[in-house]
Amino acid sequence: MALLKVTFGFIVMSVLSFTSSLAYPGFFSWGGTGPAGGGSFGLFPEFYQFSCPQANEVVMSVLKKAIAKEPRMAASLLRLHFHDCFVQGCDASVLLDDSATIVSEKNSAPNRNSIRGFEVIDEIKTKLEEACPQIVSCADILALAARGSTVLTGGPYWELPLGRRDSRAASLSGANTNIPPPNSTIQNLITFFKRQGLNKVDLVALSGGHTIGVARCVTFKQRLYSQNGQNQPDETLEKTYYLGLKSVCPRSGGDDNISPLDFSSPVKFDNSYFKLILSGKGLLISDVVLFTGNIGDAMELVRSYAEDEGLFFHQFAKSMVKMGNINPLTGFDGEIRKNCRRVN
Repeated sequence: MALLKVTFGFIVMSVLSFTSSLAYPGFFSWGGTGPAGGGSFGLFPEFYQFSCPQANEVVMSVLKKAIAKEPRMAASLLRLHFHDCFVQGCDASVLLDDSATIVSEKNSAPNRNSIRGFEVIDEIKTKLEEACPQIVSCADILALAARGSTVLTGGPYWELPLGRRDSRAASLSGANTNIPPPNSTIQNLITFFKRQGLNKVDLVALSGGHTIGVARCVTFKQRLYSQNGQNQPDETLEKTYYLGLKSVCPRSGGDDNISPLDFSSPVKFDNSYFKLILSGKGLLISDVVLFTGNIGDAMELVRSYAEDEGLFFHQFAKSMVKMGNINPLTGFDGEIRKNCRRVN
């Protein structure tokens, strides 16, 4: 009889907890508040445990095919999450197309002819709408795709807080002003990240996401031909690497030619990005200034992550959770879009 009472009590408590989590999405808090906080409702990894338990499985099935077909896609999806979170929080605003009421963030200088992977997100959304109609947000799809892309290329796995909702607005001006440009100084980078509630440890760790992916010639051409406006290359570039980049990126034209951010293992998530920076083979100014910018703790972190891949993986995972917690819409704010490209 006592066992029956305990079991019945557990069932009642479970039902009450589940009911509360449905009535107040994010009932169980995960993380703090503030610029990189979880809002009043918070996020938690089990958010879809009852409403769409197969959510991550659906995401991973699409990712496996997309990345097998085009390995570069993993980096594109990781970057898409980053570019979303840095503009009015992690709310899938980056996915919205132009409409009568929306000026798309895709038109911004950092995003135009640059961010990609929208068709993969569309495919994931279509499959999730079939399985669990209007349950999984586009903002959570971006977060799940970023984690899945990291894992599928050999990087770390992390417990991912979920429960974000989708914005009904985009911010072209926010995309133009809040995403760090590739020629940023170390002080610029620190300022951009601090604005989002992220510190120097987060900056260096998240920059390590450049261990996969490519960059267009236009983003690093300045380093090859006139770094200081005197028709001279960046003196921090290792000579053989410099000559190789010149063959990909001519002085005139070729702006859309691409080069790996980490030429030693461009489709494998590892710590070689940091090793390359130490040897003068980082691609973007925003990469190399982590070490050449004379900020002691940033320099030390580059050295530490170059020496210890496990340490880098651990901090990258922590910083991704923190970044994913930037001003999410939760509870009754925003909406769950049926189509990630437009508001309902």
